[in-house]
Amino acid sequence: MTDDADEPATDRWAPIRTAGRWSVHARTHLTVLAIVVVAELIGEISFPVGPGQVVLLPMLYAVVIGILVTYNVLGRYVDPLRKIVSKDVSRVSSPLLIIALMPLGVKYGTLVAPAFNQLIEAGPAFVLQEFGNLGTILLALPLALALGLKREAIGSAVSIAREPTLGVITDKYGIDSPEGRGVLGTYLTGTVLGTVFFGLLGGFAPATGIHPLALSMACGMGSASMMTACSASLAQTVSSVPEDQILSFAATSNLLTGITGLYMVLLVGLPVITRLYRVLEPVIGRDA
Repeated sequence: MTDDADEPATDRWAPIRTAGRWSVHARTHLTVLAIVVVAELIGEISFPVGPGQVVLLPMLYAVVIGILVTYNVLGRYVDPLRKIVSKDVSRVSSPLLIIALMPLGVKYGTLVAPAFNQLIEAGPAFVLQEFGNLGTILLALPLALALGLKREAIGSAVSIAREPTLGVITDKYGIDSPEGRGVLGTYLTGTVLGTVFFGLLGGFAPATGIHPLALSMACGMGSASMMTACSASLAQTVSSVPEDQILSFAATSNLLTGITGLYMVLLVGLPVITRLYRVLEPVIGRDA
């Protein structure tokens, strides 16, 4: 049996090992701490937009600041910043994010039990909402083809492309395939911009007149960070439904999306988008 230190560099946990990497970890955690302090000092900002209200939460500021201070954004122009938030820091941050979200998942899990009766009553709706993936396909696939994507459109438009979808497409086509590049592109875009977008959407969504519990279920799209930003903004904007109920519906929806969404993509979404691609690509497809 080999020691951990003898494991190959391709080990999935290699980026967060501490042996000989204390400097990288120190810079990572201190940078995160500084971002959190700045985001909390800014605090919550809300303002009306038409009939709705946009709520900006500290999480949104943290995402934006985190993007800006990286080595390949502001770090390109500020040498000391590039040395602090280096490429090694970026590599460490990605797997650490998964670990950091675990307590968040536990927290939202504790919100489910108090609202158990309401969740049972809304049970079928939680499952049926997965058919929303088909609406995503009908909107996104024609747009992707019109922009010049080929088979990349299958991976990029089959769903919101979080971890379950990434796994399905990677297993079926391979990550280096056109479909794999498409799903990875949507996944990375969601990672960078999704939290900001859904945070804004959650604050403005009540203006649609849709019931707040339906909106809270829509916040659970399979991403813990996006769901948190969306449901927190929604809870701050809505007064007719208790905050805990909104958060519990969003958390349950997010959990079920991770489970049922996998089968919806595999058994329904992927066959549908593949057939639609064959029909639409010769009609509206164009060279990139």
